[in-house]
Amino acid sequence: MKKLVSIALVSAAALGLAACDVDQTEEGEMPEVTVEEGNMPEYDVSAPEVEVGTEETTVEVPTVDIEPADDAAGEPATDDTE
Repeated sequence: MKKLVSIALVSAAALGLAACDVDQTEEGEMPEVTVEEGNMPEYDVSAPEVEVGTEETTVEVPTVDIEPADDAAGEPATDDTE
């Protein structure tokens, strides 16, 4: 599914670019950047204490009584789909 979506997006982008006429009007230039030694910030994080455990619990499950439906003749309906 992801592959199909990716193909659709690439196709749409290619179609959009094919409809445009792009002419470069000015040369670009990378900015000058000076990189100096830095310092990473420090954090003091206090996480809450979490206690995880298990306990045995009894759950009461209700019972369900199912009565078969009657067919048109008043007889109990049967499943003949096998």
